[in-house]
Formats: sequence, structure tokens, C-alpha cells
Amino acid sequence: MSLKQFLQFKLSQKLSPQQIQLMKLIQLPTQAFEQRLKQELEENPALDTGKESETSEDNIDDFDNSNDEFNDNETIEADDINIDEYLSDDEIPEYRTQANNYSADDEDKSVPYAAGTSFTQHLINQLNTFRLSEQDQEIAYFLVGSVDESGYIRRSLSDITDDLAFTQNVFTTEEEIEKVLRIVHQLDPAGVGARNLQECLSIQLHRKEQNPDVELAIAIIDKGFEQFTKKHYKKLMHKFSIDEEQLKDAIEEIERLNPKPGGSYAGNNKIVEHIVPDFAIKIVDGELELTLNGRNAPELHVSREYNNMLKGYKDTKEKSKAQKDAVMFIKQKLDAAKWFIEAVRQRQQTLFVTMSSIMHYQKEYFLTGDERKLRPMILKDIADEIEMDVSTISRVANSKYVDTPYGTKLIKEFFSESMTNDQGEEVSTREIKKILETVIEEEDKKKPLTDEALSKILKEKGYPIARRTVAKYREQLDIPVARLRKEL
Repeated sequence: MSLKQFLQFKLSQKLSPQQIQLMKLIQLPTQAFEQRLKQELEENPALDTGKESETSEDNIDDFDNSNDEFNDNETIEADDINIDEYLSDDEIPEYRTQANNYSADDEDKSVPYAAGTSFTQHLINQLNTFRLSEQDQEIAYFLVGSVDESGYIRRSLSDITDDLAFTQNVFTTEEEIEKVLRIVHQLDPAGVGARNLQECLSIQLHRKEQNPDVELAIAIIDKGFEQFTKKHYKKLMHKFSIDEEQLKDAIEEIERLNPKPGGSYAGNNKIVEHIVPDFAIKIVDGELELTLNGRNAPELHVSREYNNMLKGYKDTKEKSKAQKDAVMFIKQKLDAAKWFIEAVRQRQQTLFVTMSSIMHYQKEYFLTGDERKLRPMILKDIADEIEMDVSTISRVANSKYVDTPYGTKLIKEFFSESMTNDQGEEVSTREIKKILETVIEEEDKKKPLTDEALSKILKEKGYPIARRTVAKYREQLDIPVARLRKEL
């Protein structure tokens, strides 16, 4: 086959609008689906919600065959839609938004300036209570404007000096800026305006009521910060001539501090996403029972009013061009309503069949809640079982949640690769991670286990895993290296 023939063949592959709508609808979790439904109801007056006592589709079909002058030359050919054009970036609808309740390729987008504005204003309001010269006030405002969402000023004083000169026409020195910065450090929340974590913690400790524990904590942060961050506790005890109990009390003071003083303010401007489970699994008489959230199954029907309008035009003997145009509009809206109703029905069926297959595949887990009972499962396993495309399973798994007796879970978390244990059995990597997590939780925190030691323990338990694989799993679980897990 020549390249030209291949390209022609590829370009001829088209999906109907029904199929495209279905793919998009399947990806939507419950809340986003409701938004999409609302949008469709607003845009298509031929679509209605609620119960409909008698069907109106027969009349539409009657009309389709009753007036040939409307058929071939004036209807929209659905098959003429190219899949590549239809699924272009411009087609991404507004209802696909942020956060984990949505698909993995959607970012958690926020407006950074809006988040900073109220925090900046909060700081400026405090600055206005200080008596400052006009120049110092301008420097202070500029410093406050440079505070990031975490509460830090990440830029060097030399950069700030240059910026003040070029953008504000304020000519000053680094020494002058340092003096004004000490005023900014008096603002609330304590630690705001710090240039690094060490300075942030130090500012907070100096603001606390002084006692031996706080004074030792200040000394550790100001003079032994590197040993503290690396948990070289013996070096700290030797450096400050203290015993383990004194060190422990000082570290407790440090652990009470806020490493991100701006965090609580910046967070106020972010949209809080509430997860709505798309499915629920219950155990009834020892058996699993699956339900789809009722909000995914709205009662939809074609508008009787629109159908009657169509019937009225059909019965009219003399038909003007304006009437013909109106009929075409009504017919298109009725077709679109039927398409959407069918897509919603297929979405419900696809979601239920997919989740039902996942539930039965992981039956032991759902009956016990024991993550070690999770079987290795990849998208293809479910796709093969229910004879659907892998991409369809991915659309369901990536964006939906299920309410279980053990909490609300993201469905994609039930999928994992497999490895073979020393018995030759396939086990889930999730199972191994759970065992690794348990071993680390039970370790002696004074002598945390190295990755090499963890590897040996897992081998003894029947899981022959290399040290580098242990390190990879540990990082995926957000567990730090042994040295950083050390406690007194």
C-alpha cells in the first residue's frame, strides 16, 4: 500500500456525532456530567427532562418519510464529520475543570494573582500601622508585593534594588532594603517575608515566649541548621553540649512552627472541589451490590411541544420558504435531542458494565478492604472481559470515584502491574507497596531501615525485589530515605 493510499484510508475513518458525544460523556464524572446536561437542556429546546407519558418519536419518523423535498438535499449529513477536526483543542468544553475528580491530563488551574491579592492586602493593611518615611514605605510595599503564596521572598536583595530603581524610580541600597525587610518580618503571620526556611523558622521562634526549649531551638536553627535538616542528632548534642531529652524538647518546639506562613491565606482563594462518588459498592448478605449514582441517570425525552410543531407544519398544505426553514431547524433540534438521549443511555450502561467488571475482578478486596487482596489488574484485563476498547476503560477509571465500605476511592487506584513472588504466583505491586509501608511503619525509628535492609525483609516475606525497586516504591509512597525518618 502506498503512503498516499494509506493517508486516504486513514482520513476516511470517521466517527458519528453520536460516538463522539458518547466518548466525551463517558469521561465526565457525575458533577461535570450534570453541568453538561444543563448546558444541553439550555441549548436544545427540543430536549426535556421528567417523565413523558407517550412517545413522540413515531411522529418524527412519519415526517422523515412524508416530505421528500426536505430529505436528501436539505438535511445535515452526520457522516461528513472528520474525527480529527471534531476532537481538536478548540472543542474542549468549559465544564471540564480542575482537580483530582477529573481526568489526569487536566491541570489544577488557579488564578495566581487573585490568590495573592487578598494576602498582599492583608500585609499592606498591617504596614499602614507603621510610621515610615515615604521612601521606606515604597520599599516596604514593594517587598510585600514580592511575597509569594507560601509567604517567602525568593528574590535576592540585589535584584530587588535594581527593580526598585528601574520600575519604581526608587534609588536605594541593599542595606536600606534589609532594614525595611526587618519591619516586614514583624507582620503576621509570623515568618512572612523570610528568604528561606531557616530564616522563616528563626523569625517564628524569636516571636515566641522565651524559655530554655525555645532558646535551644533558636540556637539549633541559627547555628546548626544543616545538622538539623540532615538529622545528625549526635552532632547537635555534641555541638550544644546537651542530652537527648533536651534535644527532643527543642525539636518539638521547631515542629510546631509553620514552614509556609502564607499557605493559609493563599488557600482561601482556591476552589474547593467536593468529590461526588459516581458509584457505590455495599456488602449485602455477604455479596457485593453495585449502584450508579442516580444523578447519572436523568429522565430525558423529546419535547412533545416541538414534536407537535413539526406535526402542525406537516399538515399545512401550503408551505412557504420560512416554514420550510423552521421545519429544518425543528428537525435538527429533534435529531440532536434523540442523539443526546441515546448517548446518555449508552454512557450509563458503559459506566455500570465497566465498574461491575472491576468490582468482580477485585471481589476479595471489596469484601475485606485488605489492599493485599488487590489482584494485578491492567486496563486490558477489563477491556477484554467486557469487549470494549482500552481507551473507554481508561475514561471511566481515570475520572470516577466509588464509595466503598472502606472510604471513597479513585477507580484507577485499583489498577496495578504485577510481579512474580518466590512461589511463582503473580502478585500486585499494590500489595507489595502495602507490605513495604507496613514494614516501615513498624521499624525502630531510632534506627530506620535502609533500602537494602527493606529489600532483604521483603525477600524473606517471599517478594524478591531489588534495592532500586524498593527505592522506587518508597518514593512513590512519598516515604523519605532512612536518615530522614530517624527520630529521637
